[in-house]
Amino acid sequence: MPLLFAEVGEENIIKKIGGTPEVRKHLENLGFVTGAGVRVISTMAGNLIVSVKEARVAISKEMAQKIMI
Repeated sequence: MPLLFAEVGEENIIKKIGGTPEVRKHLENLGFVTGAGVRVISTMAGNLIVSVKEARVAISKEMAQKIMI
């Protein structure tokens, strides 16, 4: 299931990162790696603020669709 559909406040584990190699590298640099814990803090107009590796990161809904949990 894509991260886009995760419930707010629910802790999830990243299972797979999709997209082009450039997109995957960008997400990896932000801390989105397979096996990492991720939690949606809030959503605004489809975009998400998530907590990953002790940091809060804002990502677009397009990016959130590439992160499978």
